[in-house]
Amino acid sequence: MERIPVLKMGALLLVTIQVDMHDRLALALQDDLTAMIETTGARGVLIDISALDVVDSFIGRMLANTAAMARVLDAETVVVGMRPAVAITLVELGLSLPGVRTALDVERGMALLRASAARAGAPPGGAAGEGRRVDVRS
Repeated sequence: MERIPVLKMGALLLVTIQVDMHDRLALALQDDLTAMIETTGARGVLIDISALDVVDSFIGRMLANTAAMARVLDAETVVVGMRPAVAITLVELGLSLPGVRTALDVERGMALLRASAARAGAPPGGAAGEGRRVDVRS
């Protein structure tokens, strides 16, 4: 089965979608991404959709749902590279992508995630989970 790679970069995960998304691939990505967040303790997820010409209502909902699942797992999601036609289509479909931050490109998206991680106490781009340690010694 076709899969979209999820790359770990410190406390962040990077997904670059370079193929046309279909429903099964989108669901597989959602499963893979949530599993990676759980196993790595990632604090941020960056999804690059710059290669997508079309985002239909299912893919739009998948992005919003993935961001909601990531948020429950204590990770923030930033979608980057959205083309104007895709943004127009999403708005026309009534999809506002709640909880999904956007940035124009990967560099700006990574900066957003690193700033959020720094505010939350995790080292920017540092090892996953470092910001979550709790010292129970008294």
